[in-house]
Amino acid sequence: AEKNDGTVWFSTYTRNLQRQLDAELDSLYPDPAEKALRAVVRKGRENYLCLLNMEDAVKGVAVRREDAVALGLLARWAGATRDGDMTGGDFPSWLVDLLGRRPTLELTDHHGECIYSACTHYDRCFIERGVRRARRADLVIANHALVMIQAARGLVDRNARPTRYVFDEGHHVFDAADNAFSAALSGRETAELRRWLRGAEGRRRARARGLKTRIDDLIAGDGDAEKALEEILRYASALPGEGWHQRCAEGRPKGAAESFFATLRAQVYARAPDADTPYDIESETTDPPQELLKAASALDDALGRIEVPIRRLRGRLMARLDAEADELDTPTRNRIESISQSLGHRGQDTLAAWRDMLGSLGRDVPVEFVDWFSVERAFGRDADIGMHRHWIDPTQPFAEVVAAQAHGLVVTSATLRDGSGDVEADWASAEARTGANHLPRGAVRAAVPSPFAYDELTRVLVVTDVGRGDLDQLAAAYRELFKAAGGGALGLFTAISRLRAVHERIAEPLDQAELALYAQHVDRLNLATLIDIFRVEEHACLLGTDAVRDGVDVPGPSLRLIVFDRVPWPRPSILHRTRRNAFGKAAYDDMITRLRLKQAYGRLVRRAGDRGVFVMLDARMPSRLAGAFPDGVGIERVGLADAIAAVRDFFPSS
Repeated sequence: AEKNDGTVWFSTYTRNLQRQLDAELDSLYPDPAEKALRAVVRKGRENYLCLLNMEDAVKGVAVRREDAVALGLLARWAGATRDGDMTGGDFPSWLVDLLGRRPTLELTDHHGECIYSACTHYDRCFIERGVRRARRADLVIANHALVMIQAARGLVDRNARPTRYVFDEGHHVFDAADNAFSAALSGRETAELRRWLRGAEGRRRARARGLKTRIDDLIAGDGDAEKALEEILRYASALPGEGWHQRCAEGRPKGAAESFFATLRAQVYARAPDADTPYDIESETTDPPQELLKAASALDDALGRIEVPIRRLRGRLMARLDAEADELDTPTRNRIESISQSLGHRGQDTLAAWRDMLGSLGRDVPVEFVDWFSVERAFGRDADIGMHRHWIDPTQPFAEVVAAQAHGLVVTSATLRDGSGDVEADWASAEARTGANHLPRGAVRAAVPSPFAYDELTRVLVVTDVGRGDLDQLAAAYRELFKAAGGGALGLFTAISRLRAVHERIAEPLDQAELALYAQHVDRLNLATLIDIFRVEEHACLLGTDAVRDGVDVPGPSLRLIVFDRVPWPRPSILHRTRRNAFGKAAYDDMITRLRLKQAYGRLVRRAGDRGVFVMLDARMPSRLAGAFPDGVGIERVGLADAIAAVRDFFPSS
């Protein structure tokens, strides 16, 4: 940053690493005042407290008196916080569990309702202050999602666009790009667009401001713009409204969008081999019935009727910037530009993507994409219904809109290369997972040896005599291994149902052994709170799934044992099957699985003095996955009794 006299953006995947990098910068900038000027943490708008939302909530205390204490505590925090970050910053995550989401996290700008300079709190807005500070900072700590979405949507002024990046946690670039450059035409997304356009309908939540509330004063007196806005709000009634889930499930949809989703739902269930499954259901988009094509055509027409006036309204706003260039003050110009950008990416671009997806039904999908239908399930009922489109290789758009536009980009990760045993193939997989193979100049390869002697600090055990489908045996294995280590144990599961079943069986025995047990998907605390508790309590045990495996950062003895229930093979979804065929079939499965094992194993040794044991309770783990572990660390196949003894011997003082 100093050499180039320009800002360098550090991008991470998890909030934990953002927080860790922020703490590390204290050694570079020991003076807090200097650090505040030179280094900034940036996240999406939905992570920060919106002061206008908080003001509205405070005004509502006269009606909801039970919110008074929560808002009082929030006000105390707002007066002391560094940057207003409520998800991973200095906001106590346990307050969400204590007070609930409504008077805490729901006060963030997670619905895109910002009115920018028209807001009375604009000058002290946490979000806007962070944006302004990032423009003059030397170092910006961001996340992959923010960086990619900003680049994809052109949300950063060309003159202020980042040109130098460090992407840490580079093994997640593929997944982050997959999320950033995909499209979902779903009930949830279309209902959210309706709410964004029309605001709260029939609800008392005054904070759900519609487009009219946000821009009325900007287009006052402009007849064409006012007419366009009126048409947008009228045509948006074709999108799903409150209660759309129930109406679609009962076959009584209202409007073109709900009719499409109800028909799509019937199609997915008709093709599902097991319609009673508690898990998500998927189906191909090939050979759609005429009824679905007819509903898709009607929805396409409805979306087109919304898109046309959005384009006109955006054009009128941009024309005002030109016509009144000598009159508009800076805050008003910025507000018009921001709203125009929102109309562009939330309106025009989104609607265009949806219409393109609808138009492809019954035809060939573009070769670079994969489409499918799905019904997402939660707690035994439909949570969302929709059609999805993903890039088969999402690093292609990442390379085009981020990497190719940068002056320099470094991708770092301790687990970026595969452990296939072929050095060149491992580097090639790293380049493929980061988009480097799409760049004309390729990438400069660099590897730095680890400072840790893993073969002395860790052991990897594969237990060969635990019944794969026997939950009692599985629970007994977790119970005895956790007791042998004296806690400090993380249990990882590839299925939530098995996690809950094991938790039910071992909670009381561990309590009797004075070992605290916490579990994702069981305890009502959010995951960040669970990890914070686990980090502090040296003899606690934690059960979790993928999010814990990728996000937990617990150095020291609080994490000294990891137990996996099964080899974490990829789930056989339509998206995975398509990518598997494109990227090497079985070799692709092996690569993903080795990377997941690497991530889990890597949690054990985070700093000097750490030691740990990694246990796999799956006798079917193939030897070809041994490359997931560092050189010199061998896999020991043992019975459960021997594994328990090995863990006990490894931690004699536990």
